[in-house]
Amino acid sequence: MQATDNIQPILDRVLNGERMTVAACSTLLESYDVARLGVAADEIRQRRHADNVVTYIIDRNINYTNVCNVVCTFCAFYRRPGAPDTYVRTLEEICAKIDETIALGGTGVLMQGGLHPDFGIEWYEDLLRTLHAKYPKFQLHCFSPPEIHNIHLISGLDYETIMARLRAAGLYSMPGGGAEILDDEVRKRVATKCTTDEWLAVMRATHRVGLRSTATMMFGIGDKVEHRVNHLRRIRDLQDETGGFTAFIPWTFQRENTALGRRIKDEPTGIDYLKMLAVSRLFLDNIENFQSSWLTQGLRLGQVALRFGANDMGSVMIEENVVSAAGAHNEADEKLLRYLIREAGFTPQQRDILYRHVDRDTTKIAADAVREAATVS
Repeated sequence: MQATDNIQPILDRVLNGERMTVAACSTLLESYDVARLGVAADEIRQRRHADNVVTYIIDRNINYTNVCNVVCTFCAFYRRPGAPDTYVRTLEEICAKIDETIALGGTGVLMQGGLHPDFGIEWYEDLLRTLHAKYPKFQLHCFSPPEIHNIHLISGLDYETIMARLRAAGLYSMPGGGAEILDDEVRKRVATKCTTDEWLAVMRATHRVGLRSTATMMFGIGDKVEHRVNHLRRIRDLQDETGGFTAFIPWTFQRENTALGRRIKDEPTGIDYLKMLAVSRLFLDNIENFQSSWLTQGLRLGQVALRFGANDMGSVMIEENVVSAAGAHNEADEKLLRYLIREAGFTPQQRDILYRHVDRDTTKIAADAVREAATVS
């Protein structure tokens, strides 16, 4: 076994309550002892979530426009302004999608779009006010730091003013999209959108006005271990400052149909994903929830992730367009997610966007899951 695999002293210190150093984080990410990492991450998860519950959410992704004025070589979804296949969803289209989500037991919607060159803050305020008035209890989990930065460039307002106005208009929380790798050595090679400091500044402003958000990582875009460690460190530092992140969600770059995918030779493997998830759980000691990315990794590996630090199975994902455009086509309904959670040894529980349990009559859902177990391979 290589020297980098002598990781037990590091794990023992973390399990004894010591905060992991940046150097130790690098050592763990370079280790091949994935099973040992998983055991330690699972132990930390059990301590933080002793009820043995794994949560999931019923929501959908609504992409209000695919018009985007920046170029990201890892994206297969965006269209440049003026392209023949651009769109902006009408209010009627968005409401129809929300109605369908509510009918399926959903509690909210994740709504994001391209960086449209003509949409100032008033466009977003009008959309939020209209939706919040029609669906006052429905959670609008919308936009991302790059979109907020785009509003800043168009409207000339600082981030905190933008976030306060969007919150007043009905914004409930914000997803952590656009993070990719929070290291400008990587970012400047693959995209022309906001910098690392700008992404962090938007999140700081979001938390300062009283909104919560998630944090994400998409790796495998030419980044190295040191870039991934820098990403984790910056997330942990901001969480120390604001406490505003509800969850951390890592996933691997989906290369199909993307310009970057044709240049990247070494695609992250399932082992790389499980290692990243486990080390994230161990390093980010100030974040409560970690989500399994079954959408990008597949349902079976997503299930394994529940023993590598994840305590959440993510979304039923009624609709998703961005990752699927890049080649990920995994699908699941509520019954299947509940079945996978139970088969991993946990109790499934629906949640809302802030990880609060949602009480629904799940008797029929559970009975259906038992019947379906015989037909699920």
